[in-house]
Amino acid sequence: MIVISRLRPDHGPALLAFEKRNRAYFAASVPDRGDDYFTRFGIRHDELLAEQSAGLHHFHLVEDGDGAVLGRVNLLDVAEGSAELGYRIAERAAGRGLATYAVRQVCALAASEYGLTTLRAATTLDNPASHAVLIRTGFEPTGEASFDGRPGRLYTLGLSAPPH
Repeated sequence: MIVISRLRPDHGPALLAFEKRNRAYFAASVPDRGDDYFTRFGIRHDELLAEQSAGLHHFHLVEDGDGAVLGRVNLLDVAEGSAELGYRIAERAAGRGLATYAVRQVCALAASEYGLTTLRAATTLDNPASHAVLIRTGFEPTGEASFDGRPGRLYTLGLSAPPH
């Protein structure tokens, strides 16, 4: 059973373990978070929770039935009905449709719970799996970008509110 839950204070240790365990895997397709991220993780976790409480971001963990973190799906920089979608799935869970499932679930939350109308996303061109997830979940390419010198693509998804 897969559970998608909003980030909480007690998620800190499991989230840190997830990030450490998958650091090299993630760095192969997205810019590395850097050593400072891991050194200051507890402080940063508290800061993110405060930003989430203020409505600036919506952070979600993807967990298995035992509470092990398999991924994250975040909505960042919430403003004027829009946010940027970001996600990462553990190496051991990749290639099984989990990213597509989790992104769909968080897109639904974005419209129904957070009142968002537009999501933006971006990925490097050398990450075909991420492009596939975005296309499968309805995102449309809207432009080109560069991430630490790596070429990338920008995407947008219009959301509609669920019927009442």
